Amino acid sequence: MKQFYETYRDDSIVAPLVRQLPWTHNLIVLEQSKRAEEREFYLRMAVREQWSKRELERQFRVALFERTVLSPAKVAPAVRQMYPEAQSIFKDAYTVEFLGLPEHHSEADLHRALLTQMKGFLLELGRDFCFAGSEYPVQVGGQDFALDLLFFHRGLNCLVAFELKVDRFEPEYLGKLSFYLEALDRDVRKEHERPSIGVLLCASKNDEVVEYAMSRTLSPALIAEYQTILPDKKLLQAKLHEFYMLNSPEGENAS
Repeated sequence: MKQFYETYRDDSIVAPLVRQLPWTHNLIVLEQSKRAEEREFYLRMAVREQWSKRELERQFRVALFERTVLSPAKVAPAVRQMYPEAQSIFKDAYTVEFLGLPEHHSEADLHRALLTQMKGFLLELGRDFCFAGSEYPVQVGGQDFALDLLFFHRGLNCLVAFELKVDRFEPEYLGKLSFYLEALDRDVRKEHERPSIGVLLCASKNDEVVEYAMSRTLSPALIAEYQTILPDKKLLQAKLHEFYMLNSPEGENAS
């Protein structure tokens, strides 16, 4: 109780967040956060997403704060223009250890596991995501096509299409995703909804290739990884410490 009081008594920004969460949530954040920024991050996220105690503990295990700081979401220019808030909603990598996938799995395996564990996937995506359909049908030019997964985001007021890839991101994948987004906006989107967003969920990606591919695309798209095992939190914490050192005035003077 003394530590709790001393931590938050002079923090007029964070104190209101503390009062919105149960005591157990506050203890978890207080005990597991190493920095003031980390405490504020998890408090804000816990309030926004209304995490349970179990889900809050999981977010510490998957090192959400470290990953968010070190690897912000990779979004196309169109996303930044239309949805400035998108980088706080989408992730650079989604941890899906709860799927129990083997090291070598197919797109069908991934698709099936996500459908089976949809509740867990929705928690990983965020509270405002609503599941709209699997292999969602669209028809163009008399041909039938199917989106892997379709969601609706209540906060952004738009459809969000997920295309699944169990290999490394390749630039040509963006063409197919752009085609699907055009079909959604012309034939599925309702008048009061904003333009659709597409997410390519890949097993891995090269950030330089992603940057080149995204710089000229006109589609509101994002590239993200899915991770089937928990990240190495100690390694991420070490990288985060180095990041703060390099980006602090003291670190700049030392270099």
